[in-house]
Amino acid sequence: MVAGFGAKLVKEITGVSRMQLQHWDRTGIVRPSVSRGAGKGSRREYSFKDLVQLKVAKRLRDEGISLQKIRKALEFLRKNFPDVKSPLAELRFLTNGVDLFILTDRADLILDALKGQFVFSFALGAMIDSLQGTIKGLQVPREERISVGNEWFTAVLTPDLEDGGFTVVCREIPAAISQGETLQEALDNLADAIELCLDAEEELAKNKIQAR
Repeated sequence: MVAGFGAKLVKEITGVSRMQLQHWDRTGIVRPSVSRGAGKGSRREYSFKDLVQLKVAKRLRDEGISLQKIRKALEFLRKNFPDVKSPLAELRFLTNGVDLFILTDRADLILDALKGQFVFSFALGAMIDSLQGTIKGLQVPREERISVGNEWFTAVLTPDLEDGGFTVVCREIPAAISQGETLQEALDNLADAIELCLDAEEELAKNKIQAR
């Protein structure tokens, strides 16, 4: 691979104009790392990594990110991440044309390069799946044991996903049905319904005996 690329070749490879190369060198956005071309007759020479940085800088400009924002982001990165010698070539950037973000090793953590702070990202699909799983779990009836008088009964509670609260029925006495805003209210109301059913059964039994 060529040790150093001259400005003319760099222009052809990257699409960055000679004026841009000079301005970006002067302002510190991308400086030629092989040779700065300080004296008369000397030339700027860029490394391959420099070419990558130039392409990234040009792409950010094409996407609407101003040179001021690019410079601000680079100043922050060079100050806070000194081990990253060539940020534009070593980091992964995201932009919406206004903001400039950098991907990290964590899928849920992104660096806002303009504000100098981390922001969290999340996968909408995973969130939807989680919500659907939660709702599905809520739809599964749950059972509770309740005591009425000297007997124990099984209360089957089903969440009301539209209006909230619970619908509850007694497994041993299907005619005992009630509801409540809270779990305890539903159980208390079912206990009353069971007691009414038991009283009705007892009254019916008495009437049958009297009718004999």
